[in-house]
Amino acid sequence: MPKSRHEFRDPVHVFIRLDSDERKVVDSAPFQRLRHIHQLAMTCQVYPGATHRRFEHSLGCMELATRIFNTIIQPENHQDLPKQIRDQLPEMTRQDRLNHWRKTLRLAALCHDLGHLPFSHAAEGLLPKGVTHETMTKRFILEEMRDIWADMEPQPKPEQIAKIAVGVKEAQDLLPFSPWERILSEIITGDVFGADRMDYLLRDSLHAGVTYGHFDHHRLIDTMRILPGVAQDNSQEFNDEPELGIELGGLQVAESLLVARYLMFSQVYFHHVRRIYDLHLKDFLMEHLPGGVYPMDLKEFLAITDNEVLCSIQDAARDPSRPGHAHAVRIATRHHFKKVYQLMAQDCAQNPRALEDIAAGLGEEIGPESIMMDAINKATASKNDFPIKTDEGRILSAHGQSSVMTSLPIATTGYLFVHPDKRKKACPWLKKNVHRFLKPRTESHD
Repeated sequence: MPKSRHEFRDPVHVFIRLDSDERKVVDSAPFQRLRHIHQLAMTCQVYPGATHRRFEHSLGCMELATRIFNTIIQPENHQDLPKQIRDQLPEMTRQDRLNHWRKTLRLAALCHDLGHLPFSHAAEGLLPKGVTHETMTKRFILEEMRDIWADMEPQPKPEQIAKIAVGVKEAQDLLPFSPWERILSEIITGDVFGADRMDYLLRDSLHAGVTYGHFDHHRLIDTMRILPGVAQDNSQEFNDEPELGIELGGLQVAESLLVARYLMFSQVYFHHVRRIYDLHLKDFLMEHLPGGVYPMDLKEFLAITDNEVLCSIQDAARDPSRPGHAHAVRIATRHHFKKVYQLMAQDCAQNPRALEDIAAGLGEEIGPESIMMDAINKATASKNDFPIKTDEGRILSAHGQSSVMTSLPIATTGYLFVHPDKRKKACPWLKKNVHRFLKPRTESHD
């Protein structure tokens, strides 16, 4: 007899269970492709255990999104909401519709990363202008997978799945969002409480072998609630737009999540060796791909994974006549450019163009072709303010209660790398001359 329930063992969540419809999604070509897309690009060149893929992350995102949904729909967790908020969310109390929305949310969470390119974010700059991996995710959901949705009973709505999977910012062409759809999308894509963020922090830190990304996600989810929007001033009044927040007991866990994200960006995602491999990979693909642009045809898109790119790198490294040979050799033999300078916050404060100015000066000394600049990278600024419900029922702003929320810096960095043969010349020059470029620039006027 065919199984109606399916399960995956998972190192983060132990077991992840699916029904037969969800298994159809997992068995589809777009989802199976995620088995061959590294979650952290070439970070395994620095942290050897970081070889996990988008496949298991997508399963984990679905698991956490479901736990959040099941928490916020509990009657005792929303019965005290003001009437003007409850009236915007009639779906929350319709027991006959909650299974539909839970299923839609789970499908959206499964599909939220379908549009990632090989090596994830490292290659995203090769998409045509105005196209992101979320664009491709929407196309897979709305075009490639229509037969899968049609084979489900009852049939989900592909447009709802796409909207909830990518969020309001990336689904402008699918507007409007109802307040309930905004809440469901926030469960996946939210800056603070999104299941996507929670899973990648937990999973990336586990596989990288670091502790920075750990936080008590069980406690955080248990305290999550739908609440009136954040107070806009010190009046402690709320607005009428519902959003995800927490009870006061979860505040310290929310702080630890934001600290975990800052540390993961600073120590793992922005590690200088990881960054130079991203740059070499992008340069290789620009020469390897026709026109230096990633294909937009969905069949062609499906056909290229990390496996094909790695094979192309190996072939190009062996054959000097192949496009991208020099970059392929650097990747295949670990003969990558070496870091000689890292932009410090004080450097940038003294001269906002310090990185560019130092690169230009060093280029005169060793040749601009021997330098690669990793322009200032910033972790996306989070909307990390959110509503908190106090024990006596007041709705307060997280920023008003937590200095962590307002003082935690945005992870940022910038690097200069040089050809390994030029490092011995570059380092003494920088030691002698770098201070000259850290003075405020004076603009000349005619």
